[in-house]
Amino acid sequence: MTILLASLMALAFQTPDWTWTLYEGEGPIVLANEVPDTLQLRATLECEPGSGLTRLSLYDPPMGAGFATLSSGDASATTEARAQPDHTRLVLRADHPVFSAFLNTGELTVSIEDIRRPVQVERQYLPTLRRFAEQCGG
Repeated sequence: MTILLASLMALAFQTPDWTWTLYEGEGPIVLANEVPDTLQLRATLECEPGSGLTRLSLYDPPMGAGFATLSSGDASATTEARAQPDHTRLVLRADHPVFSAFLNTGELTVSIEDIRRPVQVERQYLPTLRRFAEQCGG
């Protein structure tokens, strides 16, 4: 009984397995930072193929609206952040130096006023991020 109880408690305190999943097909291409088979999202990158524009959405909790600074490595950009009911959305050109730095490092920081949110694409998912960027083109 003790082993069963310990196993159940261990399962209850496990952290979910977050992944970056690329969704391709008709319509927009989406790269989602998610727990598969759940509704849990941290961030999504989305584009229309060949458009050169990437929409970044940040969830849990949304950051709000205003001017946002995006930074990666030595590059930075300012863009407008729009508040949606469950996320904050920003637009970034795929050919901008901050997006190129993000493709190389997998690290992007979004700042709106005094709120900072990192977007981290772990090393094993960098090829998936680059595939997303290639399809978005521009």
